[in-house]
Amino acid sequence: MNPPPLTSKRTLKRIAPLSAGKVLALLYGAMGLLFVPFFLIMSTFTAQMPAAQRGVFAAMGVGFALLMPVFYAVIAFAGGIVGAAIYNLAARFVGGIEVEVK
Repeated sequence: MNPPPLTSKRTLKRIAPLSAGKVLALLYGAMGLLFVPFFLIMSTFTAQMPAAQRGVFAAMGVGFALLMPVFYAVIAFAGGIVGAAIYNLAARFVGGIEVEVK
């Protein structure tokens, strides 16, 4: 029996939806953390607003800073599951994506 060649073509036939959802949730949640400093900086600018508006906008800035990474992660998790399911459906008809591995 001959060993396989060093470079071979493989076909990606299926993506596990839950696995794709978890990976995308982690990546997008981490990406959402990049926006936290910007929302916190924006909330510090509320100190120059009238007193009646200051509290509301400061709370919104801090709220967005805390909720944005979670929101991104949840949406990415759902999108990863749906995207993987759609890929799996399409791969049944066209055979998947062919990749070259070494």
